[in-house]
Amino acid sequence: MAWRNSAEQGRAAELAGARLARQATASLAGLLAERGMTRKDLADCLGVSPGRVSQILSGDENLTLRSLAAVAESLDARVEISFYDPSPAERQEPPETTEADATRSFVATYR
Repeated sequence: MAWRNSAEQGRAAELAGARLARQATASLAGLLAERGMTRKDLADCLGVSPGRVSQILSGDENLTLRSLAAVAESLDARVEISFYDPSPAERQEPPETTEADATRSFVATYR
């Protein structure tokens, strides 16, 4: 994708980052639900406060690969990140992310 200017590039990167964060947190929430776990359970696994888990799951948190890895490790799960060419429809207008979409891009699987 060609960028017209740095302001446009920064805005596009910000939006893409927000979409990825929503996908990751939706996938994590889905995994917790599948396992019948609460935010408190996750906090106990991570050794952090429930408030910290709420920050992570809010979707507004700046998630790092290390924080995602720590969550996966504490749950004995795996995080997979895939890069792929978007479909023609995705290139037109990025859709709102749903939990089903999140599992396509961020797949949490049991070891």
